[in-house]
Amino acid sequence: MNNTHLTETRFSNLELSDSILRSLNDAGFNHCTPIQRQALPLSLRGKDIAGQAQTGTGKTAAFLLATFQYLINDADDDIDTEKPAPKAVVKSKQIKYPRAIILAPTRELAIQIHKDALQLGKHLNLKLALIYGGTDYQKQLDSIKSNVDIIIGTPGRIIDFYRQNAFTLDNVKVTVMDEADRMFDLGFIKDIRFLLRRMPPPEQRLNMLFSATLSYKVTELAYEHMNNPVLIRIETEEVTSKAIQQSAFCPSNEQKIPLLVGILNQHQPQRSIIFVNTKRCAERLDDTLNANGYKTAALSGDVPQDKRQRLLADFQENKITLLIATDVAARGLHIADVSHVFNYDLPQDVEDYVHRIGRTARFGASGVAISFICEQYAYSMPDIEEYIGQKIQVLPITADLLAEIVKPERRPEKSKAEYQGKRPHQPRKIN
Repeated sequence: MNNTHLTETRFSNLELSDSILRSLNDAGFNHCTPIQRQALPLSLRGKDIAGQAQTGTGKTAAFLLATFQYLINDADDDIDTEKPAPKAVVKSKQIKYPRAIILAPTRELAIQIHKDALQLGKHLNLKLALIYGGTDYQKQLDSIKSNVDIIIGTPGRIIDFYRQNAFTLDNVKVTVMDEADRMFDLGFIKDIRFLLRRMPPPEQRLNMLFSATLSYKVTELAYEHMNNPVLIRIETEEVTSKAIQQSAFCPSNEQKIPLLVGILNQHQPQRSIIFVNTKRCAERLDDTLNANGYKTAALSGDVPQDKRQRLLADFQENKITLLIATDVAARGLHIADVSHVFNYDLPQDVEDYVHRIGRTARFGASGVAISFICEQYAYSMPDIEEYIGQKIQVLPITADLLAEIVKPERRPEKSKAEYQGKRPHQPRKIN
């Protein structure tokens, strides 16, 4: 990773406490990225922010540092106003919890934000709670009932606990909505509004919204639930990073797997993500690549949370070199040194293309994005090129790129039957 993505602005020149600066120094962070340079001077002085920047540009640190400093200042103000009483008594009397809510659209993103918060706030006396669905229900419920300063989580489970009166939203001082456009995509916007309407009025708290895209619906949300936010856009003329080398091939459906293996053989990526559109395709590709000597794992929406975290940990530790994923992994994965992203299937949503290839070339690094314009999803490419404002170079498929494929063993018949729809239909449960 290089430092060309950093600015000349130092964190030490901002209005950050010594304890925060110590954590930044321990993490090796000295200079701001562009989104941090523009957002932090405003948010540290209590101005609401609606920020747009490409993925991997430091948005998480921008809102975490502002949240930490706001809570520090707020606690100091409460204590200072009660000079006659002992400090410990005043704090327990004045500070009510939780004081900040950070909302994320996916479990992976919530987990990553929590990890970053522990690192950037390690010298602070702030208690964090990580809340998301799929696992650890009672453990999370117990943690949120304690005096937690900051709740980080996904909307669904936070609302679940709120309705059980596990905590109150009456004392929230800071609200963060990360990847707000994804909140809309996943249908969380009603949940978001449910929570925001039960917090103090926008002018009584610091509000921050960050997103890879600031669409009309996102800015409408910002103006509805924030206090005259300042809109910040970073490199709006470039939807995708110049550090990503984008190219494409036009294979037939029969050529896709031989071409993928041939490219992998040629490039030998140390760590890469292959995006597909369906769980069935992910598992078929997982079987084939394993049979051809690659260490892979498939990540889709119904993978249990404990297994999901184990797969991601193995990927980060290079026990797995190829991660095959549906779009459940297109957001919120902050994995270092992903050199290649493959769109084995072109996404059907143009914004998903940006988020997929944004898994590489993070924090100043360079990366490669290779897409297959196949028979089934070719119609997506014109819309993608129009959205990103550039033509993607189409490369020829030469004979040396089409590898000989070792066919995998067939999956058990029961699994195939499930794919064919023989599993009894169950009515969808709506919470």
